[in-house]
Amino acid sequence: KMIGLSLIAAITTACSTPSPYSASLSAPNAWSAAGSSNEPASAWWKSFGDTNLVRLVEAALVANHDLKAMTARVLAAMEQSRIAGAALVPSVTGQFTSAHQQQVFVGLPIPGVAGPLKSRSTSQNFQLVANWELDVWGRVGAGRKAALADYMAATDDLRGARLSLVGQIVRVWFHLAEAELQFGLAQARAKSFKATSDKIRARYEEGLRSPLDLRLAKGNAAAARAMTALVEAELNAARRQLQALLGKYPDGALRGPGALPILQTKVPVGLPSELMERRPDLLAANWRLVATGYRASEAKAARLPRISLTASGGSTSSELQDLIDLDFSIWSIAANAAQPIFQGGRLRANVRRSKALLQAAAEEYDSAVLNAFREVETALASEEILQRREFAMRESSTQATGAEQLAQVRYEAGLDSSLTLLEAQRSALDAEAKLISVRRMRLDNRVALHLALGGGFEDPMPPDQIEDYTK
Repeated sequence: KMIGLSLIAAITTACSTPSPYSASLSAPNAWSAAGSSNEPASAWWKSFGDTNLVRLVEAALVANHDLKAMTARVLAAMEQSRIAGAALVPSVTGQFTSAHQQQVFVGLPIPGVAGPLKSRSTSQNFQLVANWELDVWGRVGAGRKAALADYMAATDDLRGARLSLVGQIVRVWFHLAEAELQFGLAQARAKSFKATSDKIRARYEEGLRSPLDLRLAKGNAAAARAMTALVEAELNAARRQLQALLGKYPDGALRGPGALPILQTKVPVGLPSELMERRPDLLAANWRLVATGYRASEAKAARLPRISLTASGGSTSSELQDLIDLDFSIWSIAANAAQPIFQGGRLRANVRRSKALLQAAAEEYDSAVLNAFREVETALASEEILQRREFAMRESSTQATGAEQLAQVRYEAGLDSSLTLLEAQRSALDAEAKLISVRRMRLDNRVALHLALGGGFEDPMPPDQIEDYTK
């Protein structure tokens, strides 16, 4: 954990330099659509008042496999930043060699000795070799800062992935609730259409209704059964999708809430200028812009000379016990400078390439900021539009249900034809189904607004928590 805290401190220090580019768009003083100016809440999914939903979100944040995979990538980015920073300090290696050698001196015979003259020797050698590149032009430091910025981008990507997962869970939960309501409605309507069809059949057999009336009634009953099967398929798919997001086997046994929450309060949206400091995707894009800027500096510095220091020290002897004796010590110190002279234009091309990538990253950041403003403004405007639509659909459903009841009474009294009754039943079913759908659309738009505002998790997951998370 101390390593993780040290790394955070290093990131804060090393990456505090602002990027060479900033968004060309200036944030407005306020949103054009109406909304509360208070700061957005963090755990916004709790605002729907559904404790089961809160438990599902907490479970998904622990068990979702895609989230675990991204967490592992953040760990990889963290280690890469450590690797990049290692070049700023001297590297030290230990070397130990042991050799036993025999030499033959051909042409130097010794009288009385058969064969050529031979010599055998044993040597033991131990050295510590230190090498350090002096980062005079800041090339190594720029590479380290770029890697640290990549790590910060990865942490914001992780925060964005967690927020996106919460959004998926909430949306699928509401979709499941809608599917349950639509399935119950379709079942009830199928029974109602069947009852009407049976009545018309009975009157047809009595000669009181025409074959057209009977066919229309039977067609409505069959369409109601088909609608029930369609909604059941959507219900089944929503259950399995939610289980997969929770990291569970999708056996379809999960049950939804059976009802949709009622929206009452407006979402606190804060100020537009705060959006770039809160949305994880914008923060990640800005860190990548910073990283690209440092890599451009690294490419420029690569054209300048590299200065290195090398030092070694140790001892050599024919006996192991003599290696710690200062009388057998050896050492060396050297400095060298290397200046690239001709590399076929590779270094210049790399500088131009890094500049182009920097410009691309700046444009992508501007595009992301513009898209973020669009998402917030669209969701804010849709809040009021969908509210008006729900009120209108609620009135339409009330009137259609009342018309169905009146048509049923008039049909039983023989005052209206079966065509009027069948049309009233279809209109009532359609209006009630649309009312359920628009209620879910309002909830989806509310989720989209929360996601567009970037609310959810205030701080990136620290390295020690990331390591615990992947165990």
